[in-house]
Amino acid sequence: MAEEKKAVRVPHTLILENRQALTATGVSNVDSFDDQVVVAYTDYGELVIRGKDLKINKLSVESGELTLAGEIVSMAYSEPQPTGSVFSRIFR
Repeated sequence: MAEEKKAVRVPHTLILENRQALTATGVSNVDSFDDQVVVAYTDYGELVIRGKDLKINKLSVESGELTLAGEIVSMAYSEPQPTGSVFSRIFR
């Protein structure tokens, strides 16, 4: 049987300063954002950041860095979603 190859994960860190400034590395994409919710993707899962008056100060998908300012209330991960289209996931 063929061994499944495990993908190498990009290093990921979160630095939260006084619940007012967040720096995240290893961010591959930001799906949506407004002043209350930012949804970012990492190799470790979808990261949902909730707060008040959130502003993206910096986003670089090339370096994987995201910096936010505002009142950060919560950060939560969900499991990484499979890549590919809906049909490719259905017809495996």
